[in-house]
Amino acid sequence: MSTELESGHGQPDPALSSIVGERRRLINLAYRLLGSLADAEDVVQETYARWYAMSPQQQGAVQSPGGWMTTVASRICLNLLGSARARREHYVGEWVPEPLPAPTEWTSGQSGGTADPADRITLDESINMAFLVVLESMTPAERVAFILHDVFGYPFTDVAEIVGRTPAACRQLASSARRRIRTWQTPTSSSARYAGIVRDFKQAWEAKDIDALIGLLDPGATSIGDGGGLASAALRPIEGGAQIARAYADVARAASTMTILERTVNGRPGLVVQHNGITVAVLAFHITGDRITHIWAVRNPEKLRPWNKS
Repeated sequence: MSTELESGHGQPDPALSSIVGERRRLINLAYRLLGSLADAEDVVQETYARWYAMSPQQQGAVQSPGGWMTTVASRICLNLLGSARARREHYVGEWVPEPLPAPTEWTSGQSGGTADPADRITLDESINMAFLVVLESMTPAERVAFILHDVFGYPFTDVAEIVGRTPAACRQLASSARRRIRTWQTPTSSSARYAGIVRDFKQAWEAKDIDALIGLLDPGATSIGDGGGLASAALRPIEGGAQIARAYADVARAASTMTILERTVNGRPGLVVQHNGITVAVLAFHITGDRITHIWAVRNPEKLRPWNKS
C-alpha cells in the first residue's frame, strides 16, 4: 500500500512532497496576517482541503502549486480579516495577538521576490508583538498587501491578483501600511540591554517593589491584558507607569504561588507566569531606550495552548 507521499507505483511523488512542504511557509504567512496561530492552522488546513478537492487533472493544470496555495490562503485570510473586527466587538476586554513560544517561531520559507530591500521587513521583525499590534490597526487590504510584499517579497503584480486591486493600488496600500509601522520603529535597546530590563522587571515584580517597577516603566507606559472572558484581566488598558507598577504589585501579592520565567516571546525577551507548572500568562514588552513603554499580558487560556503542550 502506498503512503501519502508516494505515487501509485510506490515511488515518492515529488509534486506531493512539494505541496506538503509548503505548510511551514503558509503558516508563516497566515499567522502574520491573522495574529492567531490557531486561526492560521485552520486557514492552512482549509487551503490543503481545497487542493485535494481538485481532480488530478485540475491539479496538473496548476503551473505553480505553491503560488496557488499562497493565493488561496491569502484570500481566506483576507475574508477572515474582513469579519474579524465585527467578531471582536463581542470579545470580552482587550484583544491581543496570540503569543508564540520559541519552538514555534518559524523563520524559513521566505519568497525570493523583487521587493525593494529598503522596504523589506524580515520574518524575525514581523513576529514581534509591537509589529503585530500595529498590523491590527490596518485595513485588511493594507495588511495583506504589506505582508505579502514587504515581508514575503511578492511583487505587486502578484499581490494585485490576490487582493483584487491594481498593482498601483497595492503599492499605495503597502505605502500606507509602512507609515503606520514607522510610528513604532523608535530606537530600541540592544538585545542584551532589552533582556536585562525584562529581567529587572521580573525581579522587581517578584519582590513587589513598586518603586523599582516605576523606575523601569516609562511614565506614559501602557499595559494591556487579554483574558477573553476566560481568565481575569483588566478590561481596559492601564495607563501610566505608577498605575501599572501598583497593579502588578497587587497581582504578585494576590498570586503568591506564581512562578515567573524568562522566555522568548515572539522573538524577543518576555516573561511567562506559571501556576503548578501550567502557563497562565505570557507577557511581551516594547522597550524604548531604558524604559518599558508597552506590556501585553495574554491570559486567555485558548491563546496559551501552545505554551502548555507537553
